[in-house]
Amino acid sequence: MDMKTHIIAPANLPAGSGWSHIVTASGTFVAISGQVSVDAGGRLVGKDDVEAQIHQVYRNLTACLDAINASFAHVIKLTYYATDIKTALPLMRRIRPTYIGMDKPPANTFVEVTALASPDFLFEADAFVVL
Repeated sequence: MDMKTHIIAPANLPAGSGWSHIVTASGTFVAISGQVSVDAGGRLVGKDDVEAQIHQVYRNLTACLDAINASFAHVIKLTYYATDIKTALPLMRRIRPTYIGMDKPPANTFVEVTALASPDFLFEADAFVVL
């Protein structure tokens, strides 16, 4: 039974392009810390390659979701951080449907930042999940 409601286009707002303006849910709330482009051994994946880093971040989010027996269907909010939004945003929009069902997308925010935890990181994402 789906305990979530997605409101993609509330009154007086245009529909989101691949995201919901509002997601309500009931259940256990889980916060997933910001994931960056490192593999299981802690090695950087995709030096100077934001596309490779976006894929790795989604793989890391998937691993976190797997650890709590969840999937992207349980994600209610994603926040994306990039050091170059002009490059990362169109790539994220193209890559995102590979990982996330776009029929009921989570709420999301995309922010350009001056730096992430390491100068080699170009992209990061965190998530709110309801089980």
